Amino acid sequence: MESQADKLLNLVKEKEKRGRTRIVSVASGKGGVGKTGFATSLAYVLANTFSKKVLLLDCDIGLGNVHLLLGLNPERNLKSVLSGRSIEEVVQSAYNFDVVLGFSGINSVEELESVESSSIFLQLESVLNRYDYVILDNSAGLNRNTIGFSRLASVTYVVTTPEPTALTDAYAFIKSLYKLYGYSSFKVVVNMVSSRREGFETFERLDTSTRKFLSLPLKLAGILPLSKRVKEALKFGRPVLELFPGDEYSVEMKKIAQLETGEAIPEEESGIVSRLLRFLREGV
Repeated sequence: MESQADKLLNLVKEKEKRGRTRIVSVASGKGGVGKTGFATSLAYVLANTFSKKVLLLDCDIGLGNVHLLLGLNPERNLKSVLSGRSIEEVVQSAYNFDVVLGFSGINSVEELESVESSSIFLQLESVLNRYDYVILDNSAGLNRNTIGFSRLASVTYVVTTPEPTALTDAYAFIKSLYKLYGYSSFKVVVNMVSSRREGFETFERLDTSTRKFLSLPLKLAGILPLSKRVKEALKFGRPVLELFPGDEYSVEMKKIAQLETGEAIPEEESGIVSRLLRFLREGV
């Protein structure tokens, strides 16, 4: 008998075929690897550089913190949707894309049991066709919701760092999703590297393991440097690509988005003009 999750998976895939929406999952084996920063940056660059209609969904149930990176009101969040409010009532807009925030803290066992990836997506199903991209910022690690959300995605970006524990946990995440459901649409983002060589070597270690033990080759989505600008942007509650478009992190994010869209990076305003326009618009 087909489960509710399988029915939803088939429904989403059919809508994706008929429409234009591409569902992108962002996951990591462990916390602290810059997963949410990557998800918000990807949403920003798809919306602002490539003019895509984007919805960013914070799926980090109970520990959502996308609002901190975007300076949004945390009171309008996914918990309201699970309590019966319509998705339209909790969608917020920031930097030319839409956001549905997660929430911090779970108050009861009943509330915990009500949180299912399938129930959340049933709420979102009615608005999927409004967007070119729906980006799912999953909780770190391996749990039923992270697996459930990733199964619905056309691609899952797995964010890791050169740290051995991050690599080990990234492998465990990939192995579990592949072994349980045959899901293989992974792309790897190596974050917080000191050099591109370190990034390539990190990816090769992970790719060698999945090829050897799972017969599963991986794709490298991109390599992101350890940048102090990322932490500076967080202090302001604004995207690093908005504040520091010329930073190496921002430049590499645009390359990742370019590979995702298959489109050329549009010619942009010169650095001086761009900074002046941002200053006049927003006082930065």
